[in-house]
Amino acid sequence: MSFRSIILAGSVGAIPFRVLSPQSKRDVNPALVPSFGWQSGVNPDGTGNCDGAVNGTNGKPILVPCQCPPNSTFFLANLNKNVAAGFVTTNPTVKLSFPTDNSTASQLARLNAAAVTLQNLEGPGVGCPISSTTFSAQGKAIGAETTTTGNSSVMPTSSTPISSSFVSAMSTAAPTTPAGCGVPTSTVVTSTAVPTSITSTNTSVSPTDEQIATLAPPLGWQAGINPDGTGNCDGAVNGTNGKPALIPCQCPPDQTHYIANLTANIRAGHVILNPTVQLTFPTDNSTASQNARLNAAAVTIQNLNGAGKGCPIVATTFNAQQKAINAESTS
Repeated sequence: MSFRSIILAGSVGAIPFRVLSPQSKRDVNPALVPSFGWQSGVNPDGTGNCDGAVNGTNGKPILVPCQCPPNSTFFLANLNKNVAAGFVTTNPTVKLSFPTDNSTASQLARLNAAAVTLQNLEGPGVGCPISSTTFSAQGKAIGAETTTTGNSSVMPTSSTPISSSFVSAMSTAAPTTPAGCGVPTSTVVTSTAVPTSITSTNTSVSPTDEQIATLAPPLGWQAGINPDGTGNCDGAVNGTNGKPALIPCQCPPDQTHYIANLTANIRAGHVILNPTVQLTFPTDNSTASQNARLNAAAVTIQNLNGAGKGCPIVATTFNAQQKAINAESTS
C-alpha cells in the first residue's frame, strides 16, 4: 500500500473526481435513480468535513467530506457507465443491475446500484459514504412497505446483492479510497472524533524524528479486517447495532506512511494538505500535550490525500485513547 503525500484538494465547489464522458448506451431513466436526499457542504467544520444525512449515537450528524454527495450530473454519468457494464467499473467484483419495474426487489436493486456506485466513484471503496445520503432510510422504507403489504416474495435475488451499508442502520459511514493510491478520498468521522482545535503550552522546541516516532499515538487497528467484498472492512469502533463501523479496507495506513505524513505536518506546524488546520506535537506527558499529539495524529490521517481526504477516525482507537487520557486527568 502506498500513499501520495501532497495531492488533491477537497472543496465543496470543485468535486475532486475525474469527469466522465456521458454514456449513450443503456442510460438509466433519471426518474428511477434514488435521490441523495441530501446536499454537499452543509455546516462545514473547517477541516474538510460537513454534516451528513445520518445522525450518530449522540444525536448529531455524522461528518462526511464536504464534497459529498457528488453533483448529480457526475453521479448519473458513473451510474450509467456501471449499469451498462453490469458491474462497478472501478471495482469489477461488485455486480449490479437496474431493473425498471416497481417491485420491492427492483427498488432495492436500484438503490444498491446507486449505493455501490457512490461508494466506488474512483476505485474500490473510493467515493462518498452512504451517510452522505438518505439511502439507508430509503432502504428501510422499501423494506417496511413490503412487510406492511405482506409481499415477501419479491426480495432481491442473489445475483444482485444489496449493500448492507444502506439496508442496515449505520452510526458511522463507510468512507472511501482513491484509485491508484492507498489513501481514501472520502473520509467520515463520527461526531465523537478527536477534536481538531487542541492547543499546547509546549511548542517552543521542535521534536526529533525519533521522538515523533516514539510518541505518535498508536493507530490501534490494522487494515483489511473482515472485507465485505465492496471495498469496506471492519473498523475499530462499533456502530449502534453493535457491529463494527465499516471503513475502507486500506485504512488505517501503514505505520511508515503514517509517521512520514505526521512528521511532515509537525515540521510545517499545520496539515500540509489542509493548511488551515494547525497542529502541535509537544513531547511532555501533560494531559494537554497528550491530547495535542492525539489531535496531530487524527488530523494527519483525516487529511492524508487532501482536505478531508484520508482515513476516518473509526479506523483507529484514537477516540478510546482520548477518553482514557481525559479520564486519567480527572481521576
